[in-house]
Amino acid sequence: MGGLLILISLSISVLLWMDLKNPYVWACLLVTAGFGVIGWLDDYDKVKKAHHAGLPGKVRLALEFLIAGFATWLMVRTGGTGLHLPFVKETVADLGWFYIAFGAFVIVAFGNAVNLTDGLDGLATMPVVIASLAFMLISYLVGNVKFATYLGIPHVYGADDLTILLMAMIGACLAFLWFNAPPAAVFMGDTGSLALGGALGAVSVATHHEFVLALIGGLFVVEALSVVIQVAVYKRTGKRVFLMAPIHHHFEHLGWSEPTVVIRFWIISFVLALAGLATLKLR
Repeated sequence: MGGLLILISLSISVLLWMDLKNPYVWACLLVTAGFGVIGWLDDYDKVKKAHHAGLPGKVRLALEFLIAGFATWLMVRTGGTGLHLPFVKETVADLGWFYIAFGAFVIVAFGNAVNLTDGLDGLATMPVVIASLAFMLISYLVGNVKFATYLGIPHVYGADDLTILLMAMIGACLAFLWFNAPPAAVFMGDTGSLALGGALGAVSVATHHEFVLALIGGLFVVEALSVVIQVAVYKRTGKRVFLMAPIHHHFEHLGWSEPTVVIRFWIISFVLALAGLATLKLR
């Protein structure tokens, strides 16, 4: 129920304060709510069947790509299809309609990366808050033509309104964290983690800072990669690279206590966010 409470408070806040004519906010809110529904169906299926499997993986991914692809299409109609890289001022390439597939992949990948990270109390929540703070600044700068021109970053008219969504995410996550602090009285579940990750992915697509998201949200990227590497190597060799995946469980098996893992991962997230923000000037 924690994820549902996050989404309810977030959605009400955004609908109250957003510019109803802004396609970027609608697109990001669509991803947030849509991924939240998918996560809720997954959580409900797990509880109903008393089994950890949930929705079939192919069905879940198909629904995620459908929502993410439509949201990306809404955004590229006004924001363009240019690919931008950190440390480079100019547009690297115009991907055309292929950008829809690229954007959908970013949103789905990051949504599931945050979902995989949500394994310990508070582990995913604070890094989401930190990443949201960083992208709140990025979205404001991208939406302001003077700042965007000065910094050499892409200017996206209307992207600054995404600060409303990001501030609502921060507020909802902090309220959740108050009750999720050990011993946790409420849990986020797939409902919250999938939605919050998808929202960050959608904001990065809207602002054309997808690769910066990979740096700012590097903790989530490493968590997801640890699972991919573990599964791939085990299927090929029958051996495990990590004691357990995702990687936060690896450190638990090394003897780190849960609070130690969580706080150290928070510190890493903060450092990565600073590194990501540094790319705004180093161009």
